[in-house]
Amino acid sequence: MAGGAYVALSGLRSRSDHLERLAADIANAGTSGYKAERGTTSAAERPTFDRMLESAIDVAPGPSQLDFQSGVVIPTGRDLDVALRGKGFFVIDTPGGPRYTRNGAFERRADGTLITSDGSVVSGESGPIKLGPGTIGIGQDGTVKAGAAVAGKLKIVDFSDYSLLGREGAARFRADNATPVAATGTLVEGASLEKSNVSIVDRIAELTEVTRTFEALQRGVGLLMNDVDGRAISELGRR
Repeated sequence: MAGGAYVALSGLRSRSDHLERLAADIANAGTSGYKAERGTTSAAERPTFDRMLESAIDVAPGPSQLDFQSGVVIPTGRDLDVALRGKGFFVIDTPGGPRYTRNGAFERRADGTLITSDGSVVSGESGPIKLGPGTIGIGQDGTVKAGAAVAGKLKIVDFSDYSLLGREGAARFRADNATPVAATGTLVEGASLEKSNVSIVDRIAELTEVTRTFEALQRGVGLLMNDVDGRAISELGRR
C-alpha cells in the first residue's frame, strides 16, 4: 500500500476520534459542571518500513486536554443545588476512592445524608453531611444548615496542575497523581448550578470542519487505492 494511503487512513482514524469527542461534548452541553475536551494530533513514524517507505507516517491522536474554564452559574431555586464561583471541586466518596466534581445537583438520602444523583456521598470537612429537618441553607463558605442547625461544611479542594486530572463520567474527575489542597478564594452559591462550559455554536462549527476533512480524506483514500493503484496495475500488466 502506498505511503500516502497510510497517511490518509490514519488521518481518518484520528478524525473519527475527534468526532467522538465532539459528540460527547454536544451530548453533555446540558450537564451541570461538564468540562469540554479538546484533542490534538501528532506524527507517528512506522519503524518497520524501510527507507523507501519513510514517507508513510501515521497521523496519530495526540494527548487530549480538558478545558476547566468555569461555566455560567445560573439560579435554580432548588435548595440542594450548589455552585462554585472560582476554582475548586466538591469531593465525593465512591467505591474507587475520592472523586471530584463541579456538578452540585445534590440530593438527600432517606437518612438525611447529602448525596449526588448516583448515590455517592458528598464529603464534608468532618465527614458525610447529614441534613436534619428544616429549610436548607448553604453559606458562601460552604456551611450547610438545616433550619437553625449546622449540618456540616462542604469539602472543597483544588489542584495545582489540572492536567493530572482524568475524566471519569460526564462531570466527575479522578486525581491519580495529584494531591488535593484546600481551595482558597472560592465562593459557594446555594440554589444555583454551574452550566457546562461547552459552546454549542463552536462545537457545531468544529463538527462541520472535521466532517469536511473526513470526507476529503475518504476521497483521497479512494483515489490512491482505486484509481492510482488500478492504473499502475493496468499499465504494468501491459508490459
